[in-house]
Amino acid sequence: MSIYAIPVDLTNPGQVLACMGFLEASEALLGYAEARFDWQPATGAQFQLRTETSENPFADVLAFLADAKAIAIVPADWLVPSKITEFTIADTFPAPEADATSLPIQLQDSTGRSVLLSHWADGGVDETFKLYAGNRSAQKIANDMLREIVALWSTRHDGLLLDPLNVLCSMGGSFNFDPRGAWMGLDVGYSINDLKSNKELEQKVVASPVVELLAAWGLQHARPFELSLRQYRYAVWNDWLPPQLARPALSGQLPLAHKRQYHFALDLSGKNKIVCYAIQENTP
Repeated sequence: MSIYAIPVDLTNPGQVLACMGFLEASEALLGYAEARFDWQPATGAQFQLRTETSENPFADVLAFLADAKAIAIVPADWLVPSKITEFTIADTFPAPEADATSLPIQLQDSTGRSVLLSHWADGGVDETFKLYAGNRSAQKIANDMLREIVALWSTRHDGLLLDPLNVLCSMGGSFNFDPRGAWMGLDVGYSINDLKSNKELEQKVVASPVVELLAAWGLQHARPFELSLRQYRYAVWNDWLPPQLARPALSGQLPLAHKRQYHFALDLSGKNKIVCYAIQENTP
């Protein structure tokens, strides 16, 4: 088995969720995969992936994303709004009713490989962890993130392979998982959105499209543990775990000898929820 590692900021909830996304994606694209976090190296914390192939799983996942597009999934007999640009009809649907802003999506590459992302439309759980609001749709956000990843894959390829969670670029609307791109009008004294109409004053938000998209993938089968209103806990683990065990480990619900727990808050920016940096709870 081969092992590959990338740097990770364990206090950034979006980065930890994105690591879970890399694990889920590696198993979906390459077969059996395991992962762990290592917070001991002198160079900083790492997220490590172990697969049965000799290929770099981070490179394979990024290559898949650089070749993928987001297709909306709609229920049968539903009047599809014109804003949904590309869709496929499914026999089953995860929510009682379809909402044009939160339809499930299918990421599909040019070879036909595909994966379902739908945590924001999961009607079977109390917490969907849908943070974005307004007229944006999951399909548009995902395609915007994919476009940014294509650009980075083309122009900053080596840097993206070495440190995929920390190659940043200016972005528009996102899923709101990366706290580096979060802002509140009360904190900065004005609304960045109000400046969009003035090209001289327009300001861009800088964050990671890889974190945004892989965090959405990581939430497909896992959630941080909800402590109270907009307060959450997650854990990172030092044992090699496959996705099936990493999912409860992420929420801190799996008894493990070597783990660290962090808690974080979701703040409000208008109707959007934004992720705040986390605080470590214990130090084994």
